[in-house]
Amino acid sequence: MKIIAVHAYTVRTKTKHMFIWRKGLIGSDPVTEQTWLRLVTDEGLEGWGRAPRGAIALDLVARRLKPWLLGKDPLMKEVLWHELWEIDRIEEIPMYLMGLVDSALWDLTGKAANLPVYQLLGGYRHQIEAYASTVTYPTTKEYLDVADQCLARGFRAIKLHAWGDARKDAALCRALRKHVGPDIALMYDGSAGFDPYESLYLGRALEDAEYLWYEEPMREFSINAYRRLCEQLDIPVLAAETSDGCHYNVADFIAQGAADMVRTSYHYKGGITGGMRVAHLADSFQLSAEVHGMGVENLHLCLAIRNNHYYETLVMGNPVVFESCIDPHGCVHAPAGPGLGFDVNLKALAKSAVAQL
Repeated sequence: MKIIAVHAYTVRTKTKHMFIWRKGLIGSDPVTEQTWLRLVTDEGLEGWGRAPRGAIALDLVARRLKPWLLGKDPLMKEVLWHELWEIDRIEEIPMYLMGLVDSALWDLTGKAANLPVYQLLGGYRHQIEAYASTVTYPTTKEYLDVADQCLARGFRAIKLHAWGDARKDAALCRALRKHVGPDIALMYDGSAGFDPYESLYLGRALEDAEYLWYEEPMREFSINAYRRLCEQLDIPVLAAETSDGCHYNVADFIAQGAADMVRTSYHYKGGITGGMRVAHLADSFQLSAEVHGMGVENLHLCLAIRNNHYYETLVMGNPVVFESCIDPHGCVHAPAGPGLGFDVNLKALAKSAVAQL
């Protein structure tokens, strides 16, 4: 099998549900931009991948990726994964684009085998519990209202994205624990908003409130700062979410004692292949590798990885808008079709694209 054509389509849609993050961190854009990658083979199979952004993605595909991919065997994902890292040496490819090609290759492989990707990866489960991952709301009262809606929807786990003020966030976390009781799993995501001193203060509050994990409190530039924080806290620190370098970098976090749990994903860790590398690395140290972010690509990772425990689903608005894939018990089920399970209408996509190649 060979790749005989490479196409890309950028689409822009009005953002349905606007939201904000913590102070200093950009929230949703009025327009959502996404680029689809389409790989066509000489056997008639097609593989699809997707990534955010438009002009950056299209330039990379047209200038570097398309000439490189034409004539390649899409089933040789291992060699292609390493070749892409060679391209990254010069291009400094944005992390959110590193998984674009790899996910399309896995989609093709699943179609060739007539199996969903999670089963090709080994398959660990057919469904997984989801946690409700909040956006940022203006008041504690509204957070508690949102939590009630999540519990009524069947969720038994909630993760907070709060304001980026260590003392206010600590008070919110205590209030949420008191509100939901001891049996609901709670997590907190700092979105890299704090310095080491603020991180320690907030982490101790989370320990007192018996939160399950403490995610990315600081930017992940300093492994030494994370090591000190892990030594000072008992709550598991979840790190290496946006750090560059896939499993090579995650290995340093683990070896230096700078993470009690690590993040993996298709979009920040080099696609499906890179996401699995991080998970297996963490498993060799008996650590969790929690999958970051929603979407069908990350769902396949969740279903394939033993040491991941939840599917992350973003909840927005009030009344809260939930992903349609969440069942009444707060779980997500495996896609049934071959590959990743995208349902792409090519004619409609081409017609709506604001740019394509």
